[in-house]
Amino acid sequence: MPPGLVAEATLILLLFARVGSMIMLMPMLGDDSVPRQIRLLLALGLTVSLSGILKPSVAPLLGASEIQLASLLLTETVTGLALGMLARLFFQAAVMAGSIVSLQVGLTTALVFDPALGGQTPLLGKLVGLGATLLCFTLGLHGWWFEALIRSYTCFAPGAPIPAADWASLAVTTASQATALAIALAAPFLMFGILFNLALGIAGRLAPSIQFFFIAQPLMIAGGIALLAVTAPAMMAGFADAYREWMAGAWTGV
Repeated sequence: MPPGLVAEATLILLLFARVGSMIMLMPMLGDDSVPRQIRLLLALGLTVSLSGILKPSVAPLLGASEIQLASLLLTETVTGLALGMLARLFFQAAVMAGSIVSLQVGLTTALVFDPALGGQTPLLGKLVGLGATLLCFTLGLHGWWFEALIRSYTCFAPGAPIPAADWASLAVTTASQATALAIALAAPFLMFGILFNLALGIAGRLAPSIQFFFIAQPLMIAGGIALLAVTAPAMMAGFADAYREWMAGAWTGV
């Protein structure tokens, strides 16, 4: 086999180790609802497309020994998995916000299967997550993933040791940001739940003989759904802005 062809194949393999593993865990693209063949073809196509841009970062490592290449493949795979997991973790802020909404409006027992989580999730959590998915594709936010992927070759250079401390710091920071964003998105429903239950408690004290629960539950669900219809555009816009801002500065502080 010509040496040039071997070098190109090795280059594609090293790039695919990070790109492919990241695609497999990316939000939306890495969900179980997307066939594995589609994800594999997408990862291969993206690897070939970005090979011209990323070649200068990987080309100096092509002359390494077989043992060094095997170690490099493992390092690149772990790096890609970590990058995809961080992107998925922040995206889960939309699902967390929907779960909080379900809790506040009394729909926590309405569960549906979520392929992204591999288990059941509250109905409104799935609804908000699906809305965030459609909005991200509509606004072209998936392009920011690829930009962040390219930027990762500068922040986490191939061949360098895995910075465990930096990864731990990124994971903690991303989790805290996602949680704060979920609470901020669901803030109107937190206020709705507090005020509704406060009013229900006062009514129960004033007329203890009346079974307010049978009256309050339908009103809570109806009021919560009405509030969701009013605030959903602002919630989705806020999530899109926050996700765009996070992806624009993802792993640049390491």
